[in-house]
Amino acid sequence: MSIHVTLVNPPYRTRPHQHPPFPPLGIGYLAAVLEKNNFNVEVIDCQASRYSYDDYKREIAKRELDVVGVTAPTRLYNSAKEIIKISKEIHPNAITLLGGAHVTFWNEKALQECPQLDVVVRKEGEYTLLELVQRLEASKDISDVAGTTQRKGDGFIFNADRPYIENLDELPFPARHLWDLEAIRKQEDMFYLITSRGCTAWCNFCAAVRMFGQRYRMRSIQNVVDELEFLYKTYHAENFTFCDDAFTVDMKRTEELCEEINKRNLKIKWNMGTRVDRVSRELLQKMKDAGCVSMWCGLESGTQEVLNGMRKGISTDQTRKALKWVRELGLKPTPNVLLGYPGETMESALRSIKFAEEVSPDEIAYYNIATPYPGTPMYDEVMKNGWVRNTNFDDYDATQPIFETPQLSMQDLQTLYDYAFKSFYTRPSYVLRMWRKGFSAGYMATKNYIYFKRKKILISNKRF
Repeated sequence: MSIHVTLVNPPYRTRPHQHPPFPPLGIGYLAAVLEKNNFNVEVIDCQASRYSYDDYKREIAKRELDVVGVTAPTRLYNSAKEIIKISKEIHPNAITLLGGAHVTFWNEKALQECPQLDVVVRKEGEYTLLELVQRLEASKDISDVAGTTQRKGDGFIFNADRPYIENLDELPFPARHLWDLEAIRKQEDMFYLITSRGCTAWCNFCAAVRMFGQRYRMRSIQNVVDELEFLYKTYHAENFTFCDDAFTVDMKRTEELCEEINKRNLKIKWNMGTRVDRVSRELLQKMKDAGCVSMWCGLESGTQEVLNGMRKGISTDQTRKALKWVRELGLKPTPNVLLGYPGETMESALRSIKFAEEVSPDEIAYYNIATPYPGTPMYDEVMKNGWVRNTNFDDYDATQPIFETPQLSMQDLQTLYDYAFKSFYTRPSYVLRMWRKGFSAGYMATKNYIYFKRKKILISNKRF
């Protein structure tokens, strides 16, 4: 029996995310492991191909489907269930799988909510999927496969977690040849890759460390730069984003990575995200010399009390110092601010907004509304206190309030979010700096200024 596996990146059910569709790196790794073991696998990226559910239905009607694997973060969870439902409708004998961070912590509920779903794959899925497919091909029982949650009568089988992959170099590069790269690159000519898994921090709002572990597992320098060089030569790729949860946790390794990029004479530009307590001016200079153009980081809050409540493990002084180095070296700072974390007040949120303007005076700042993702302590806290007002996961995109606290109502938080962007983009000093960067930057800054200036926002009975 030759198993045909189809891996699906589901479409957005509501308004698209503000960012162009991210290439499905996770699906790329799953597909690559299956191909390495001689299985037939294909990828349907509904986002890149702009497929509706009807488009997906027509597409799979033309294909063989023995196994359908769908991945989804929280916001795409409902869409993933719809994809699974359609898959079973067209191919009733297919085995349906759902993986990703959301269902890792929502596994039994996912099986309850979606009768067409057969198996939930928890945490890292490469070898769990491989074992499932190997057993299915051999017509063997799959009920005890590690890393899965499955049905058993009226209940469920929660199998033990699969151990994390210790040697990440043993994974093949993502199977990008199965993606619609032409469509992806039309929307954003950027190649994404990841050099590590796990994180040493334990932030209360983040599910990543619960998903991949509180250890920093790294690919070798040789392996990472081999992938960069492969993409550079095969696809003429010049722009890269490193998607690690914290790129510079091992600062010495980061230096060695930069040295290897320069040694191979790769003329590339790249950006990465990291923690402000894991950089130095010297390291940032070496990164710039190797092609780094931007650093995004979790500023999160301008108030130390709120940072401590998040268990972020940084200080506002560390943020000031790190972003000062970034600006001095000519890199683009991209701080992320988290508004509305439990314990936040109107006053602390306003301080965070002004703090972002202080440490990142030009280019851009990202403001996110605290969103309680399953698997995080923040989710447990807001559920326990009965603060959640919106349980529709389609809305969990960090741009709209999901819960309220005794300190901040939903309306207060939405107002603060709107005010944050207005305050950042209507500073005359910001517009002038953008014009100094050139016509394109100045023109866009002026458009933003006019757009936000027209918005009337009322905070504490004061109109802005």
